[in-house]
Amino acid sequence: MANIDSPHYSVLMAEVLETLAPQDGDLIVDATFGAGGYSRNILNHANCQVIGLDRDPNAQMAADQLAVGYGDRFKFIAGQFGDMQTLLSENNVQKPDGIVLDIGISSMQIDQAERGFSFQKDGPLDMRMSAKGMSAADVVNQFSEADLARIFYILGDEKRSYPIAGAILRQRAEKPFETTLELANLIENTIKKGKSKIHVATKVFQALRIFVNEELAELVKALNAAEQLLKPDGRLVVVSFHSLEDRIVKNFLKLRTGNVSAPSRYVMVVDTQDKPSFVLINRKVITATSEELDVNIRSRSAKLRAAIRTDADVFAEYFNPLPVMPNLA
Repeated sequence: MANIDSPHYSVLMAEVLETLAPQDGDLIVDATFGAGGYSRNILNHANCQVIGLDRDPNAQMAADQLAVGYGDRFKFIAGQFGDMQTLLSENNVQKPDGIVLDIGISSMQIDQAERGFSFQKDGPLDMRMSAKGMSAADVVNQFSEADLARIFYILGDEKRSYPIAGAILRQRAEKPFETTLELANLIENTIKKGKSKIHVATKVFQALRIFVNEELAELVKALNAAEQLLKPDGRLVVVSFHSLEDRIVKNFLKLRTGNVSAPSRYVMVVDTQDKPSFVLINRKVITATSEELDVNIRSRSAKLRAAIRTDADVFAEYFNPLPVMPNLA
């Protein structure tokens, strides 16, 4: 089982270490540092170096604490993981041996009511991971009914997107939305709960968070960057929690491997001149064990996919499967 050295449980930690397989002397990029759980366990696993990336300003405190214990084996760089190619280049870092991504929101962010990620506690309707740019309140109070409905439907799989969007416009005409509970209560009063145990506002909040932080675009940029950055035999490990995220990772690896598993690493991909730039470590997605689920229920939706970089050139075609979305001003 994973080693719990921080206040927040590191999901699929044992499986991450197994697939990432850090060795003494390796350079590993923890591109979604968060509270530092992955970085700490990787540093404990091998005498390697770890570079942590995160756009959340609150991550700096955890990074400072980690640096005290590991010295020059750990370095933190503030920034978005989709920009890792630029961030690493600016810090003279080239060809890491491994890159790990833990996609989505962290429990650290959910627990902070003032960040506005959850309706479990009332707080400002914010949801910005970087604390910069347009907030969820800005989107809810300024976007058209059609744009809101599209965001809820595509990014949240909310089938009742138009009734919710219409209700938002009617209420904001009287008073703009400011808090998480204002929006959650409106949704609860607009649509019937049905048989699902999930709160009726869950999908809308998820969609707003993904949209405000451009999470899918960041993931796509990070996957393309990993293909550029990793050295031959370098490993890419991605943990996702949402079907949209997992589908993007799955399709990226399907395209970049040609469905070829190791050791057949130089078989030509069908219908393309590109050779596989990755080979799969596991054909089937990795999920949490029952033992981990007993410890942390958040692991129930976690999916891990991993692959090894070949020495083939980067694919000529940039991977970009994203749907057209409203502009985030």
